Amino acid sequence: MSDPVKLSVIYYSSTGTVAEIAKTLVAEAEKAGAEVRLRKAAELAPDSAIDSNPAWRANVEATADVAVATPDDIVWADAVLFGSPTRYGNIAAQLKQFIDTLGGQWAQGLLADKVYSGFTSSSTAHGGQESTLLALYHTVHHFGGIIVSPGYTDGSKFVDGNPYGTSHVDGQGATPVDDTTRTAAAVQARRVVTTTAALKAGRGD
Repeated sequence: MSDPVKLSVIYYSSTGTVAEIAKTLVAEAEKAGAEVRLRKAAELAPDSAIDSNPAWRANVEATADVAVATPDDIVWADAVLFGSPTRYGNIAAQLKQFIDTLGGQWAQGLLADKVYSGFTSSSTAHGGQESTLLALYHTVHHFGGIIVSPGYTDGSKFVDGNPYGTSHVDGQGATPVDDTTRTAAAVQARRVVTTTAALKAGRGD
């Protein structure tokens, strides 16, 4: 019997939306048979900024037990799901900072030939979700990774409408993660796990 898919879910979340999507992805990936690590990017913002938004401070406290991501979490994994809120149509500085620490692993070829996929959120519709995921995937090309996006591979994807990855519009915190987003996350998690398992089987891993 082959070893289970090893999946790292690595995210940054300020007010908790991306963290909630990450938990759904973890649960769905485990249901699909994966061994999963949940990790967060280190917070870079000063306490004064965090304290200016009660939801931000609440999320910091609620996720205090989630381990901070290290390069080993990428090297260990067969597949990686990266999550970030959109920041001006791009990924957040906190996640980018973590990715920028991976130069040594990249130079050794340790980031290549893994499956990668992404998830995001924004405050408004058309607020940069697709450009954020596409920007993330630019990095994956440099890794030599294999992008596994959900596409329109399931009928539910015509409801959430984002073939690039799971995304959610939180309406400045007024719209919590809902069943549509959770269904999208389930589709993405299953697709990542099953595709990675097929690749591992083909390689004889």
